[in-house]
Amino acid sequence: MASYLIEPVDRLPFGGPEKARRYATERYRGAVGLNWYTCDPSLRSMLRRHLGAEGLAWAEPRLESLGGMMGGPIAARAEETDKNPPRLEKYDRWGRDISQVVMPPSFEAARHDLVATSFTRPEFFAEARDADVDAAPLAVAWSYLLDQADIGMACALGTGGDMVVGLAELFAPDDVKRRVRDLFSAGMFSGEAAQMLTERSGGSDLGALETTATQDGDAWRLNGLKWFASNANGSAFVVLAKPAGADDGVRGIVPFLVLRERRDGSRNGIRIRRLKDKLGTRSVASGEIEFTDAEAFRLAPEGGGKGDGKGLSRMMELTNGARLGIAMMGLGCARRALVESLCYTRAREAFGAPLDEQPLMRRKLAELIVETEAAQTLVFEGYLGQPRLRLAPALTKLRAARLGVTAASDAIEIHGGNGYIEQWPVARILRDAQVNPIWEGGDNILCLDVRRAIDREQAHEPFLARLTEAVERAPSGDDATADLVTRRITRLREAITGWRALPPTTAEARLFPLAQHMTDVYNAALLLEQAGWEREELGTDRKALIARLYTRAHLTPRDALHDVEAPAEDLDRFDELTAGALQDDRKD
Repeated sequence: MASYLIEPVDRLPFGGPEKARRYATERYRGAVGLNWYTCDPSLRSMLRRHLGAEGLAWAEPRLESLGGMMGGPIAARAEETDKNPPRLEKYDRWGRDISQVVMPPSFEAARHDLVATSFTRPEFFAEARDADVDAAPLAVAWSYLLDQADIGMACALGTGGDMVVGLAELFAPDDVKRRVRDLFSAGMFSGEAAQMLTERSGGSDLGALETTATQDGDAWRLNGLKWFASNANGSAFVVLAKPAGADDGVRGIVPFLVLRERRDGSRNGIRIRRLKDKLGTRSVASGEIEFTDAEAFRLAPEGGGKGDGKGLSRMMELTNGARLGIAMMGLGCARRALVESLCYTRAREAFGAPLDEQPLMRRKLAELIVETEAAQTLVFEGYLGQPRLRLAPALTKLRAARLGVTAASDAIEIHGGNGYIEQWPVARILRDAQVNPIWEGGDNILCLDVRRAIDREQAHEPFLARLTEAVERAPSGDDATADLVTRRITRLREAITGWRALPPTTAEARLFPLAQHMTDVYNAALLLEQAGWEREELGTDRKALIARLYTRAHLTPRDALHDVEAPAEDLDRFDELTAGALQDDRKD
């Protein structure tokens, strides 16, 4: 009791040391202060699978250093930036429009450290290559850890860098290519890029956009207004516009590259009207951007001054990469919500015991663990799985982006009234997570993309083949779960065939439940495959438990008594579930 602050209420007849201990602030240490790599057994297992034992041994010191930074200064600065967001200096002292975004010191310090340690830096890739280590899984892990701290920073650093560089290399003039290479010399996570699609006519109906491009030699002049542009303080933008004389619709759309400075070094015709006062992700400066005769470069084959009819589809191909990035952000929010919930329930006491010993709370925590690890498997597969599935980005974002919101909401409820207070961390996580279902296409847009992939590309065939392959690698000893998933794959093929025969209006209305079930079966199959690897390589079966609990929740026919009559493995093996989700070695 001596370490706790004694307050007058502690001296009341019904007060005392035991009650005071329950609300001693110093006992409630959340995720900040943990090493986010070493505390995450599921991440370590995932990287062992993709890197092998020798590759992970090489990477581990780097990952431990990164985990300490993400769980320490980066997470702490995220809270500071949220309270002191970017601001716009519209004019200089002479009244000239300078449209300068001023970032807070906490953001600049975090950005400096992150760019310097990014696992996408060319020198890091070279170092990994010399050690015969695949750097791709490490780059994915870097994003996964950053997204637990601040998805706004992740957006500010990584909004479309690979898209800008890839398109510039294909289509930009040679001198512009060199400028783009220089901008991204520190890696794709440099904070230099942004993509600008959304206009006042809406974010999804891109065919209605108004921004116009007029040819001017080997360059173009852009005029128009982008209503919601993330990373407004970037230096290189991919902007959708319609060349003068093109079709006023989707076929007229062409992507253009716009740089902050013109070729001659003068300031380009880019004006920021205002920064958005957003619900969350305050660390990324989002704004309304006006182009006034902005110098631009066409990022598509020449089409006689018009669109080539493929501008939007070309952009959508690149958008699928961004969708995986948003799915990772949803996973990051879910993982952070889970860790905060586990930390809080281990410290908070009610009814004579810690919250994490209460059966109902154990049920909720077990559910969060299963759903978060399932999403982790899904997102890492999207980045690292082979072959790359056309359907994966839409289905993965559909699930992981929404999970970020529901997990953060659960974390607030677990914290009770404290969770609703901004001084506790989970309120910001919920505010941030809410944007993920919107960025890069809401649920309905994702479902329409699923339809497009099935109808135009027969994308369900390699998708179903991948599911079958994954189930064939399930661990032995739990044939009932593998058999259930196999039956669901067969049923899913039948459902897709039946759906394609529906009238168009009905088929579109049924897209959402179809896409949800596709994701359920996909995720269950991947969990079984991972469980098979864990059994064979590590000799453990915790992931088989995760797969079983997930399949039971998502693929078993439900009735009113389903959960009442189901086996209580989530409670019986609760300690095993939590030990594999969070290792907190801090001393009380």
